[in-house]
Amino acid sequence: MSFLLGLTGGIGMGKSTASAMFRELGHPVWDADEAVHRLYAPGGAAVAPVAAAFPTALVDGGIDRGALKAVLAVEPEALTRLEALVHPLVAADRAAFIARHPDAPIIVLDIPLLYEGGSERSMDGVAVVSAPAEVQRARVMARPGMTQETLDLILSRQMPDAEKRKRADWIIPSDSLEGARAAIVDICNEIMARPPHA
Repeated sequence: MSFLLGLTGGIGMGKSTASAMFRELGHPVWDADEAVHRLYAPGGAAVAPVAAAFPTALVDGGIDRGALKAVLAVEPEALTRLEALVHPLVAADRAAFIARHPDAPIIVLDIPLLYEGGSERSMDGVAVVSAPAEVQRARVMARPGMTQETLDLILSRQMPDAEKRKRADWIIPSDSLEGARAAIVDICNEIMARPPHA
């Protein structure tokens, strides 16, 4: 069986770059954010149930994330209802991805809120992408339309980086591309050197 490697990290920590490096090494990567985009796109499995619960979010045959955010801003308690609809569909998408790669020694599961949602329990190991707080802040503030208030709100919903680092099996330092790549190669080599995963 494949080794299921959870990949996580806070906003601006370099997780997308790390995902790309795992792909370059030939390991399949499932991306939770991409899965949600697929589920919300016209024809996606989440469109009908989410539109039934939140009619104003249905735009041009798909779920508009901006419209959905507007609803949640007015009704914060609606987030629980939304998660109850979407989380099982995301889990099914992830299971289907794993099933499509039965011979992969390592499958990387890129999940931004891995610890916050309890997904680490279904992983064989977890790697956290991390950078110093000032590097993280500079990266995020360079994004178009980002404000200090928005960043503070996002960070308030994410487990602190120090806590993620404590819980992780591996840490990928992302303050330099070379350091990140070396850490990822080491992680893959360590996993591949283990006895076959049963």
